Amino acid sequence: MLNKKFLVENFKTLFYALVIAVIIRSFLIQPFYIPSSSMEPNLLVGDRLFVTKYSYGYSKHSFPFSPPIFKGRVMQNNPKRGDVVVFKTPADNRTDYIKRLVGLPGDRIQFIDSNLYINNSEVLKSRTAKNDKIFCGKKTIDVFTFEETLPNGKKHNSVYLKDYSFKNSDLFLVPEDHYFFLGDNRDCSKDSRFLTSVGYVHKDNLVGKAQFIFFSSDRSVGSIFSFWKWNKTLRFDRFFKKIN
Repeated sequence: MLNKKFLVENFKTLFYALVIAVIIRSFLIQPFYIPSSSMEPNLLVGDRLFVTKYSYGYSKHSFPFSPPIFKGRVMQNNPKRGDVVVFKTPADNRTDYIKRLVGLPGDRIQFIDSNLYINNSEVLKSRTAKNDKIFCGKKTIDVFTFEETLPNGKKHNSVYLKDYSFKNSDLFLVPEDHYFFLGDNRDCSKDSRFLTSVGYVHKDNLVGKAQFIFFSSDRSVGSIFSFWKWNKTLRFDRFFKKIN
């Protein structure tokens, strides 16, 4: 028969471990999984990454289930243009999205002839590859890869369909205390361009800043439990890769 003291001590250990895990997840760092191709070529389906919760301060969305324990943000730090950010979508305040921050409060954002304009100035981009294939959902698409340079000097890669299907957009005026996000896979991303489903993201919806990939696997090749396929399923070159 199990000793009562033994059960109590084990319960305490599990309880303390749970409390510590919640504290770390809420205040320091949280792992996230990439389920879609909207941030290719920089983030791939199957990437697992760490997001720092303290980078922009804390709101109710910093905590599990977003409890309404306080309003606004505390210890607030403003994100920088070009940051890769996890946020709760304004549509339901529950779903986690990860995108690149392009527009700050007060900015004017627009696509003209497939070129991104911020405050009436075209974002500099230079083609780095002519014939790339990346995923859009489960299908592959032909794209051009560019290195874009944002107004603050932050550089990152982005991809556009060769036929430039997304050529022109309305003019987006970013409201006060809101941000405008884009996926790096420009023609295969639901982001702030879609006002009814994502739109402008309030500062309180920011969850944290993506810092680095700690693990990556290609599930289309096989399960990570199939150790005999690890040479193909595990993307060792992406382990501990810093997110730009």
